[in-house]
Amino acid sequence: MHIRLKRVYGAFALMLLGAASAGATDFDENTVSAALERADATVERIIAVPAGDRTFENTLGALDDMVARLDLDTNMFTFMAYVSPDPRLREIAEQGDERLREWFIDVSQNEELYAAVREYADAKPELEGERARYLKETLRDYRRAGMELPKEEREKLAEIKKEISRLGLDFDRNIREYEQHVPLTEEELVGTSEDFRNSLTKSGDMYLVGLSYPEFLPIDDYCENETTRRKMWLAYKRRGGKKNIDVLEQLVAKRAEAAEVLGYESPAAYEVEVRMSKMPSNVLEFYEKLRPLVRQKAEMDYAQFVEAKRKHTGDPEAQLRPWDFSFYKNRLLQDEYAVDSEKVQEYFPLHLVTEGLFSITQSLYGLEYEEITDQAREEGLLWHEDAKLFAVRDKASGETIGEFFIDLHPRENKYGHAAHWGLSQNKVWMDGKRTKPQSALVCNFTKPTADKPSLLTHDEVETYFHEFGHCLHNLLSAADMWSFSGARVERDFVEAPSQMFENWIWDADVLSTFAAHYETGEPLPRSLLDGMIAARNLGSGLSAERQFFYGLYDFTLHSDQEGDLDTTALGHELWGALGSGVELYEAVPETYFQSAFGHLTGYQAGYYGYQWSLVYACDMFQRFKELGMLDPEAGQFYREKILSQGGSQDGMDLVKGYLGRDPDYGAYLKHLGIEDAVGGATGSSSSSGY
Repeated sequence: MHIRLKRVYGAFALMLLGAASAGATDFDENTVSAALERADATVERIIAVPAGDRTFENTLGALDDMVARLDLDTNMFTFMAYVSPDPRLREIAEQGDERLREWFIDVSQNEELYAAVREYADAKPELEGERARYLKETLRDYRRAGMELPKEEREKLAEIKKEISRLGLDFDRNIREYEQHVPLTEEELVGTSEDFRNSLTKSGDMYLVGLSYPEFLPIDDYCENETTRRKMWLAYKRRGGKKNIDVLEQLVAKRAEAAEVLGYESPAAYEVEVRMSKMPSNVLEFYEKLRPLVRQKAEMDYAQFVEAKRKHTGDPEAQLRPWDFSFYKNRLLQDEYAVDSEKVQEYFPLHLVTEGLFSITQSLYGLEYEEITDQAREEGLLWHEDAKLFAVRDKASGETIGEFFIDLHPRENKYGHAAHWGLSQNKVWMDGKRTKPQSALVCNFTKPTADKPSLLTHDEVETYFHEFGHCLHNLLSAADMWSFSGARVERDFVEAPSQMFENWIWDADVLSTFAAHYETGEPLPRSLLDGMIAARNLGSGLSAERQFFYGLYDFTLHSDQEGDLDTTALGHELWGALGSGVELYEAVPETYFQSAFGHLTGYQAGYYGYQWSLVYACDMFQRFKELGMLDPEAGQFYREKILSQGGSQDGMDLVKGYLGRDPDYGAYLKHLGIEDAVGGATGSSSSSGY
């Protein structure tokens, strides 16, 4: 559930994985070579400008143009590594991605190009807005690329970064290509639905259960057999295999080595410098403030879930295990709140959720969507029969402002989670022409069958809205420069707009516009929705602590100066004995979850950002709700203040501009159901964040 970004070390900081100008089948081994030749030619033209003739347009503007052109020439190609069913195309796309990463490392240390930028900067140009921000950040990123180091150190750094890039690609590929099926009998699957079992692959009398969301989650949620839940949970927490532990530990060591060469105390210090948090101490302070408050709620949750398990099993000594959480949450939903999660699914057929999502966002933000899938398929723009394409028009002007793809069902070797790719951003070129945004939503919702449509869980509906929030952030950007357009904001703010949009699926007026039974068309019963809303905070403390665990694991791993921590031991240490760790559960020594923790590439030292940005998301939602959740005027205000701005301002300035005040923790704590603890946690944030 995240936006896919890749780190480019050097003057260009962040490059979005994506962008499309060619069809999904128009690529070969020469795609990247041709694009890099064009980029090299642009670099040479920038270098060749005489000192007295330098302008923003022919130096920094040309640099932004060059990055944009290279993205547009290659990003759809690299995206194919995640979605194409063609193994050869995935392979060459990955190889092309590696070449691009290495090229960016090299060009970020091109002395002549740096001299050209420095020459322009030393002339003290009078710049404003995005242009002033771009000059400031370009100089900053050249420093972070090592351009103030001696040449020998720069060369060493370049080799380290290229190895980091290679290891990161290996890590991602090992997750994507990992395959395992757990053989289970029908008896072992007791509690799961017949439809679910019929969807599984069988070998004789055994069901071969994979580890994709549609196969893992129903067992985690509904299987009565604890041994089966444990077996599946352990398999899920070992995805990527032990070989990925070795890749990860090499990767972390190389990041520490790079940080040392650059003079940072740790990879975490390097990463957060360009985020809202600014310093590692601010991240640690964030956790220090929140953990005691959330622990109070987690302890209440834990006691409630333990009681539910003991009542269900008849064992007065039973302890809660991590593979129990979803199962007993569903039992409590049904027993205490009259919410049957499988019944709820019947009111969320994918096609109606899509129609509702589209209708709400078109109304709120003054948009019109038109499906152009048939045309796209004829032009070879689609990589699979599941992919669809939509054009987006601004209702007021009638102008087509962008496009988005959706690819919503699982298949072999496809990216296994849910994510948004910004395939292109809004861009005003130095010659005045404009490129419009293009996005892709990649999810893994259950496929429809011959007699039943794809039915989403409420959590999956939330995921869909979340990823579409990223899509809107990209499509509605009005920033002129490629480097600030779309979701190119600080990494610890990038999730806030998408997290905020999750709230819409908890509102009765919103759900009344699309939630209907797949057979009868009956709207979602108000009594069922009331139970869902009443139970929204069920287990919220335990869930928040799970996020704290992931964030602290990632941040601790990248705060080690030497980068030589045992990644498995660290996980068990943070988890701790019963009640003594970041989570209340007892550690499970057979696991090595980090081998499939995909956020460790791209989000390194940044997973804390999910909870960090959620604080802002909750606060912004309160403001939106005050204005009216389905009010187009409220939507236009949010579009203007947040979505259209991209990264043209600091995230904190965006939030303050929207709220009309400093943000605080109050709405976040209310979101978790711990309003009573708010008194000691509210108050203004610092300029660097919470």
